Amino acid sequence: MTTTPTDDPAGAPTGDQAHAAGRPEAVDRADDRTGEQAGEQAAERAGEQADEQVGEQVGEQLDAAELADAMTRAIKRIRRRTGERLDPYGITPGQARALRTLAHAPGCELPDRAMRLSDLADKLHIAPRSATTVVDALEEAGLVERSPDPADRRAVRILLTGAGRAAVERIGRVRDEVAQEYFGEVSPADQAVLLRVLRSAEARFLAAGPPRRPAHPGGAAR
Repeated sequence: MTTTPTDDPAGAPTGDQAHAAGRPEAVDRADDRTGEQAGEQAAERAGEQADEQVGEQVGEQLDAAELADAMTRAIKRIRRRTGERLDPYGITPGQARALRTLAHAPGCELPDRAMRLSDLADKLHIAPRSATTVVDALEEAGLVERSPDPADRRAVRILLTGAGRAAVERIGRVRDEVAQEYFGEVSPADQAVLLRVLRSAEARFLAAGPPRRPAHPGGAAR
């Protein structure tokens, strides 16, 4: 009995196997690397898209309280550093605020135009008793003088002395130095944007007036 040879005898390589057998090993490794790189690039693109989507969501959901917290931290650090710089001059941050407020008042060195003690308390948002304590310290240091108000003998005006004017200039230099240290790495353009945003928010806040008090349970808002 004659056996007819088959087209695909057992153990003979298939077409793909024969093709693979004839391929150099280096070519196979190159194909593997190409496939891995393509996979990595696809994964990177997918990751970037996911990050962009998350960034958009975070931007939309940004909590105003987080912004307020960042501002509070910045203010505390700037005030602390300013206080440290003023300490060698014997000036506290509260006294520095009072001196700057007095210096910005028209006629701060004239007896009939200088700021009244009550007005200073209002500007600093402190009680008149606290303003008196601050002015006492400034007067003892020779930075201000009390003068009776020519128009109202019951009132007292606070005059800035020559030493007080020099102290104000020194305070201004310290504030500029500290501000530059804190915001120095921020570009002028970003600083301008930040200032514009804060001024806009402040203007809207003041224009809105005081908020309504929340309603008590079972009753109307007062």
